Amino acid sequence: MYLTELTAVSSVDGRYRKATEKLAEHLSEYGLIKNRIQVEIQWLMALSRCQELTEVPAFDDATTAFLNALAENTDAAAAERVKNIEKTTNHDVKAVEYYIKEEFKKSPQLSEISEFVHFACTSEDINNTSYALMLKNTRDALLLPLLKDLAEQLRQMAHTHAEQPMMAKTHGQPASPTTMGKELANVVYRLERQLKQLQSIEITAKMNGAVGNFNAHLSAYPDIDWPQVSQSFIETLGLNYHPFTTQIEPHDHIAEICHNFCRINTILIDFSRDVWGYISCGYFTQKTVAGEIGSSTMPHKVNPIDFENAEGNLGLANSLLQHLADKLPISRWQRDLSDSTVLRAMGTAFGHCLIALASLTKGLNKLQINSETLLADLDSNWELLAEPIQTVMRRYGVEQAYEKLKELTRGQRVDQAGIQAFINTLNIPEAAKQQLAQLTPATYIGNAAEQAKRI
Repeated sequence: MYLTELTAVSSVDGRYRKATEKLAEHLSEYGLIKNRIQVEIQWLMALSRCQELTEVPAFDDATTAFLNALAENTDAAAAERVKNIEKTTNHDVKAVEYYIKEEFKKSPQLSEISEFVHFACTSEDINNTSYALMLKNTRDALLLPLLKDLAEQLRQMAHTHAEQPMMAKTHGQPASPTTMGKELANVVYRLERQLKQLQSIEITAKMNGAVGNFNAHLSAYPDIDWPQVSQSFIETLGLNYHPFTTQIEPHDHIAEICHNFCRINTILIDFSRDVWGYISCGYFTQKTVAGEIGSSTMPHKVNPIDFENAEGNLGLANSLLQHLADKLPISRWQRDLSDSTVLRAMGTAFGHCLIALASLTKGLNKLQINSETLLADLDSNWELLAEPIQTVMRRYGVEQAYEKLKELTRGQRVDQAGIQAFINTLNIPEAAKQQLAQLTPATYIGNAAEQAKRI
């Protein structure tokens, strides 16, 4: 049976392929092969710039162009060729080395130095650097822009609804009013704080041989400053150099990114559940789409499926990301292979993130504020003014202010007339009475509107 979106075992490559297809360029098996080829080529080019290593001379323009094209233009056919070689070698990195040597036969200068492909490298030198590039490109080119777009969408909604009063709920019960814009601004601030951290995480790599000591390098060329060559090579790729490692780069930066994404996803789960609740309360309605069906038996339904889809995929992502963060920094002694298969799950983990982000964006685009319901909810809960009234009473020294309002409001509804009557009994300055009398649940919002506009 051929692999298609219908036959894929994982929903990441099946049902939700449209949301994740851009990830294939970075975190697929093809992406890994492409980056391995690039790292092998760039390492050889670094060797050619090392004057003490006379066996690999500086490349002429034609050879340099050939190498750059080989590194940058790895297509599906090239990746298939590597996989075919791997059927014989049963070693994925060695298959890349043999593929490059095959290609070098097309260049007279390169065919003479083909044994310097993979020179002094352990497989993990190539792998850790490839995964670092894959993760960096995924973060910078795909995930950060999508998250920033989401934060900007929420910011615009916060500004639009900055002055829309709503009854807050604490413990699921009516609480002091806020505005819808302020609630959205809270999410924007939390997201952007995490995005700053995500952007600042250093993605590290190493190129120091079988156990991290440049053993093979120094046995062949003892007079070369290999740590400096290695650092220069890693930094040329746009990565941060890791100077102290075993055979493997310890993957701490991957754990940092995974933990950071767990926090981002948790914020978005929290937000998804809140919006789901707002839809349930009628604070938001959803635009209908012609032809869509909400229920197989109840024709009236417009379900908040986008936020439910997001919540589910964010949870799946966090399960995988947490395992990646817990597992990858651990290796038995110098090296074991348990990280190899786990690293290949990064695409699945971030695939679920992409599915969730697509669902959230789609869901947000459907939302319409329902001002009538929001205002009606406030107008039905005049007891919310117990807080400001008792606070003003405290200011003017009225004894047992809290207790008196508790007796008036706790566990029972009080209408506008009841609140006004209570205010008229207070022994406080007339100006303070008038100020309280003008207050309504819809105007008792503190500086929520100003905060929402400021985000």
